[in-house]
Amino acid sequence: MFEKNLKYYRLKKNMTKRALAEACDVTPMAITNYESGKRRPEMEIINKMAEALDVRVVDFLSSRNDNLKFRHGEFRKKTVLSKGEQEYVCESVEEYFNRFFTAVGFFGGNPLPEPPKHSRLIISKDFESDAAKLRNRLDLPNSGPVEDIVSLLENKGYLILFLDIDNDAFSGINGFVNGYPYIAVRNSMNVMRKRSTIVHELAHLLFDWNDVDLDEEKYATAIAGAFLIPEVDLFRELGQRRSHMTKDMTLVCKEYGISTYLLAKRASQVGILTEGAAKEFYIKANKVHWRTEEPEWNIKNEETTLFKQLVLRAVNEENLGIQRAAELLKVPYAEVKKDCVAMSEVNPWNI
Repeated sequence: MFEKNLKYYRLKKNMTKRALAEACDVTPMAITNYESGKRRPEMEIINKMAEALDVRVVDFLSSRNDNLKFRHGEFRKKTVLSKGEQEYVCESVEEYFNRFFTAVGFFGGNPLPEPPKHSRLIISKDFESDAAKLRNRLDLPNSGPVEDIVSLLENKGYLILFLDIDNDAFSGINGFVNGYPYIAVRNSMNVMRKRSTIVHELAHLLFDWNDVDLDEEKYATAIAGAFLIPEVDLFRELGQRRSHMTKDMTLVCKEYGISTYLLAKRASQVGILTEGAAKEFYIKANKVHWRTEEPEWNIKNEETTLFKQLVLRAVNEENLGIQRAAELLKVPYAEVKKDCVAMSEVNPWNI
C-alpha cells in the first residue's frame, strides 16, 4: 500500500503536504490524492518524494497487510498534539503492527495468546477499589509489587509497543488491532513513567467510561497509582505517618517500580504524608528537574521482546530468510544472523 507508506514517512519527516509538493514540483492536491490512493504517481515523482523524505524507494513500495483492522483510542483530553502529530502516532502504530502481523503470518497456527474476551469493568468512583478490580482482572494479588508489566500483559493477549516519537506531549495511546487490545507508549520516557502510563492506558481499555461524571484522565491516573502501590502496601512500607519525604523511601520506589512523585502522591492520598509535606517535596524535586530526569533507582526496564521472538523463531523454523527478518525488525542483517547462531557454535557464557 504505497499510499499508507507515503503518509507515514511524510508525517515522520514532519513535512506538510505543501512542503512535499513543492519539493516534488506537484500540487498539494496531488499529494492528497496519492495518500488517499486516488492516484498513483509516476516513478519520477516517487524518486523525488523518496529523496525529499530521505527514504529508499523500496520503503515506499513495501507491501502492507490489507487484513489489519484498527480502532484507535482517543488522545488524552486537552492534548497539545497537533492533528498531524496525532496522525503520526496512529500511523506509527499501524506501521509497526503491519510488520508484527507479517511475522505472525509465517506460522501455520496463531502463535499469540487468544485476545482477552471480557466485559468492561464498572467504575465505583473509589479509585482504590477500582485499582483492586484491575488487579483482580489480571489475576494479581490485591497487594505487593507488580513486576514486568509488559510480559504480564503480553501473556494475557495484550500487545505492547514502544514508539520512538520525540515529542514530550505524547505519553501513550490504546486501541485494538484485529481484536487484540494494544497499548503504545513513548520509548524515551523513564521506566517509572512507562509503567504508570501502561497501567493508565490499561484503565482506559478495561473500564466502562460511558456516562461517568469524572475527569477520565485524572481518574485513570489515580487508578494506575493505586494499582502500582495499593494502600495496604503504603502503610506496611512507610508506617502510619511521615513528616516529610526521606531518602530511604527511594528503596520503596525501587521495590514497586514507581517514581518518588508517585510515592509522594500516594502517601498524601492515604494520609501518611500531609499535602504540605508532599508539596514541599514537589518544589524541591522540580528544582533538580526530577519531573523529567528523576534517577531510575536501578528499576528493571520494561521492554517487549515478543516481536523479535516471533521473527527469530520464523527464521529458525526456516519460514523466513535473515534478510527479510532484518527488514521486519529494522535492524542490521548481522544482528539477526548473530541471534540465529546455534548454541553449539557459541560459548553460552557470552550470550
